[in-house]
Formats: sequence, structure tokens, C-alpha cells
Amino acid sequence: MKIKIGSKTFTATLNDSEAAKAFKAMLPLSLKMDDINSNEKKYDFQKALPGNSRNPGNINTGDLMLWSGNTLVLFYKSFSTHYSYVKLGRIDDPSGLADALGTGSVTITYEL
Repeated sequence: MKIKIGSKTFTATLNDSEAAKAFKAMLPLSLKMDDINSNEKKYDFQKALPGNSRNPGNINTGDLMLWSGNTLVLFYKSFSTHYSYVKLGRIDDPSGLADALGTGSVTITYEL
């Protein structure tokens, strides 16, 4: 999968899960994602995607996850967490991701 942010394109690998398959079926998507907690960009879908949330313990830069079933989250900083997520996949090489995302809202395109 490709994740385009402005002029920068990242490649990502999706998991082999029901949630990732449901997300993949929605592609291509261009989403205006809002910054939250100065470590992630998020977008709220109207409907939840399938999957069982679990606490990963640690979030890594480049992780692509669902929170609360319907919130797509792209993390641009690593940290420990007590929240539960459904992991969709991750950016293969997240070098430069934080710079590409910048601060505030940004439009991100997800495509195959």
C-alpha cells in the first residue's frame, strides 16, 4: 500500500486480518486527518471496521491502527500506551514521517 502526504510517498504493509481487509476494500481514500496528542493523526469513519482491540503496550512510529473500532490512527512518534487498538499495519520505513505530517490537520491518501 502507498501512503501519500504532500509530495512524500511511503510504502506500508497491511496485516492479514479482517480489519485490514476491510480497510483495504475502502481504498483509495483521501482523508483529512487531525492531529491529536502531538504524536498521531486521526480520522473518524462513520462505521466501525471489524476487529478485536488489544493493548499493544508500545506504539511505534509508522503504526497504522484503529481505535474504538472506527477511528483510523497513523502514529508519527513511538511511546508506551494503556489504550487498546486494532493494528492494521505499518509504514515500512517511517523515516521523515513526522516532518511530512507536520502540525495540525493534513490530507493523507491511502492507495494500493
